[in-house]
Amino acid sequence: MTSRRFVLLGLSLLVFHAGDLDDLHAQSAARDGSIRLIVRGDDIGSSHAANVACIRSYTEGIMTSVEIMAPCGWFPEAVKMLNKNPRLDVGVHVVLTSEWENIKWRPLTKARSLTDADGYFYPTIWRRKNAPAGTALREANWKIEEIEEEMRAQIELAVRKIPHISHMSCHMGCSSWDTKVKELWTKLAKEYNLDISTSEYGVQMFPGYRGAKTKEERIKKFIESLEALKPGTYLFVEHPGLDTAEMRAIGHDGYYDVAADRDAVTEVFVSNEIEKKIKELGIKLISYADLKKASRR
Repeated sequence: MTSRRFVLLGLSLLVFHAGDLDDLHAQSAARDGSIRLIVRGDDIGSSHAANVACIRSYTEGIMTSVEIMAPCGWFPEAVKMLNKNPRLDVGVHVVLTSEWENIKWRPLTKARSLTDADGYFYPTIWRRKNAPAGTALREANWKIEEIEEEMRAQIELAVRKIPHISHMSCHMGCSSWDTKVKELWTKLAKEYNLDISTSEYGVQMFPGYRGAKTKEERIKKFIESLEALKPGTYLFVEHPGLDTAEMRAIGHDGYYDVAADRDAVTEVFVSNEIEKKIKELGIKLISYADLKKASRR
């Protein structure tokens, strides 16, 4: 399973209850005939290329929310960039796995039950097809107490460094792979006031470029998807990056074209054609934070 497929797991991220919202935002959009779109960029902090691409996707493009990874090596640079852009909505992208072959991440805490023999997070939650034993967290002797301690450490570091964080999200399906983990996620989201659940607002997934590969194909398909939207609120999630030497060294079995793939994502996010079409169709770009603001009205 490639990390791109794990995006689908990440979209189940915020599954906690938000009282009596009852699809408030979606109903409002349907009533006024509007179309609202959240464009989310994941994995800022994971590499210098991801940092630069994410900020460019916001300052020059359509990205409205970005997810920060606290245990990663480029977190300090990402913090500086995000604090220079305080209007960019930020989510804590909680990390319990380290999927790439040539770069690895360790927990912020002494969470030995969450790491392999070298002290790194396991590559995945669920073992990939044909992957050897000992490469998936779910199969390890993990402890819920250590998961809680690690999640808290990541949340508290991110919130302390970036005051305008609004929500939580999960990297590679880390929030709901076990009942105890799901309950913990719900508790922490509420406790830290980061419980913005897209499902509670009736947010639908935006198909985007539907598997297209090249920049040109993706832009074309993205525009077609925009033109097909009906009133409502939608979410699109991807991973901006750059085709640099650094990112060309990042990959894993089944997904080695990371640099080219994520560079094309950035080009979609900063496409003048797409931005023009969004304006032409009257689509409103919103963020996760905007969902919470709508519920208070």
